[in-house]
Amino acid sequence: MLNVMIVDDEERIRLGIEKILSRYGGEIQIAGSYANGADAMLGILGMTDGELDVLLTDIEMPNMNGLKLIEQARVAMPRLFVVILSGYNEFEYARQAIRAGVTDFLLKPLDKSELFGLLDQFEKTKAERSEPREKSAGTASEPRAEISRGLEQQVRKLLEREYNQVFDLRKLSEKVGFSPSYVSKMFRQQAGETITDYLNRLRTEKAKQFLVDHPDLKVYEVADLVGFTDNMYFQKIFKKLVGMTPKEYQRNR
Repeated sequence: MLNVMIVDDEERIRLGIEKILSRYGGEIQIAGSYANGADAMLGILGMTDGELDVLLTDIEMPNMNGLKLIEQARVAMPRLFVVILSGYNEFEYARQAIRAGVTDFLLKPLDKSELFGLLDQFEKTKAERSEPREKSAGTASEPRAEISRGLEQQVRKLLEREYNQVFDLRKLSEKVGFSPSYVSKMFRQQAGETITDYLNRLRTEKAKQFLVDHPDLKVYEVADLVGFTDNMYFQKIFKKLVGMTPKEYQRNR
């Protein structure tokens, strides 16, 4: 049986593909249907080895485009069959993706016989693969873990560079190419704390440096320098993490 994921920002196209797939002669199961690459990638990373065989994806989509999705999906599932659903204006993108390792592409509107022909090939290849599932299952989670660790490191670097700016999870997520919910979830799983908790700790450490190196600065000025827009909130967080107020810390140094 083939497990297929559909990714396209147009609902009518996704539903149309599902209808076509329902007429396929072989065994098939829809493993997910998504409107953008970010949500699709979240779904892929939540799957275990063998739960997804074929990725049918559009190229131009919000949040994460098809090419970025393919790149990330290939890391998570190296044996995945990837088929691009391309419009005429995106044909050159499709050619680039094939050179990067995409299995094939289909032009919209889909030709049912072409799609079924590809699925037949995928079924045959899947059956011929000789690697035992027991052997591959042991390392199936390693590529996913690699993506999660890489994402956590990206987020940390961005926060370390922009700690003194107003925090916006949506903008941060756009920079790393994933949805806000996925970024929050993966960071917490990898770091053992939320992004907000990490940022508060980072800002507090920076504040400690300012308090010692620049004793002439007012507490509210230090708060502003490290990115806290609310002085009272800054003092509350500082005392919680350091065990004393900013003024007390400054006097003791």
